[in-house]
Amino acid sequence: MQSPQRPVASRASGSGESIPIEPGPGITGQDMTSQGIASQGITRRSILRNAAAGASAVVASDMTFLNQLRSAEVADELKKQEKRVILLWLAGGASQLETWDPKPGVKTGGPFRAIPTNVPGVRISELLPELATRMQHTAVIRSLNTKIADHGQGADLMECGRLNDPGLKYPDLGAVVARELGRLESRVPDYVSLYTATEGRRKGTSGFLGARYAPMFLSESMTPPNIVRQDSITEIAHQDRAALQNALSRRFANARRSQAVDSHTSAYQRVNGLMASAELFDIEKEPADVRARYGGTQFGEQCLIARRLVEAGVPFVKVARAWWDSHGQNFETHQELCADLDHSMSVLLDDLAERGLLQNTLVITLGEFGRTPQINASLGRDHFASAWSCSLSGHGVRGGSVWGKTDDLGQTVVEGEVGAADLFATILQALGIDHSHEYMLGARPVPLADFGAKPIREVLA
Repeated sequence: MQSPQRPVASRASGSGESIPIEPGPGITGQDMTSQGIASQGITRRSILRNAAAGASAVVASDMTFLNQLRSAEVADELKKQEKRVILLWLAGGASQLETWDPKPGVKTGGPFRAIPTNVPGVRISELLPELATRMQHTAVIRSLNTKIADHGQGADLMECGRLNDPGLKYPDLGAVVARELGRLESRVPDYVSLYTATEGRRKGTSGFLGARYAPMFLSESMTPPNIVRQDSITEIAHQDRAALQNALSRRFANARRSQAVDSHTSAYQRVNGLMASAELFDIEKEPADVRARYGGTQFGEQCLIARRLVEAGVPFVKVARAWWDSHGQNFETHQELCADLDHSMSVLLDDLAERGLLQNTLVITLGEFGRTPQINASLGRDHFASAWSCSLSGHGVRGGSVWGKTDDLGQTVVEGEVGAADLFATILQALGIDHSHEYMLGARPVPLADFGAKPIREVLA
């Protein structure tokens, strides 16, 4: 395939075709930055504005205009549904045998029992007793075979659904969801990644989608830096400055209509929106009884922030819980970490359901791989990517369902093998996003999920 000279972004239309949008000058296929895909060519905003003013000045033909408008309508309808994702990232690789796929009574099974859940026939580890009473919300996938048992590459694979090609960096799930479900006019972040002290500070990546869809990564605290008004500036002065800037910006924009001006105005409004959203990260704004429900662990508090963010309209929030890399003392490690996951996730599901948010929010538990069935000399389990598990809860999935099966020792997948691309496609389809839609980078089509990916229809609602 010939190397693309000029990248072209697209939004796939309702009929599944890819509609290219020519970028502004100076943007390359490797550098889809803040001038990138979201703001290139004919944006949704410019389509609607110019439709009223006379579309012939902007589009080359009536057919092109109709195709662009149809694409915008499909995208806008998806956004109106206010779908959200919370990814609970189990950094380091949680053991499937101590969580979703226990094997009690065999030499690889470990000391913990499998307990019944509130869904007949479904059993999970006794280390997750609270989640066992909420399985009506959750679909479990027990047959992941992703083949890469290295922390770095394994995480790259599971975050993006594929590994990068030479010269092409793919966006991760958060960036894709932000692109497909975020609103250009949103005053809250599209993608927030909450830190952990021991996760290796994986920030996430927007890849070729550009900086517009990069995560707000909180590396030092749970409050974003540099978005709070300085004490030296009074609130009245701050409002006066904003009003003056808005007036000058409107006057300038009216005289010089261009995408660059629109982009600058949008970026400034977005910064103001982020400043106004600072309180979303402050759990002290929550009633004391709500904070008490989540508990005092960092993971629990970040799950509460995640609920506050999705309630305010943030499309994608990642909360990482480390460190599951239990090469030694696996069982003690999982007793501690599973207790935190079990309680925090259970309260999160309850809170979302009580607020009417779970019907539109997908909660995922996932890491870079699982743990070996073999128990090593340090009573630990090592890296294992051949037969492991994850879960999907809430929106778009058949709660209480289980997909796939491993053998009696947990060594291999014997039914319903799932790869990373298939899981990525399943998540997108659960959100109502067609995984086969394509972005066009020059002459190169890039589907949202990798070529050949097949969603697991049996776990979808």
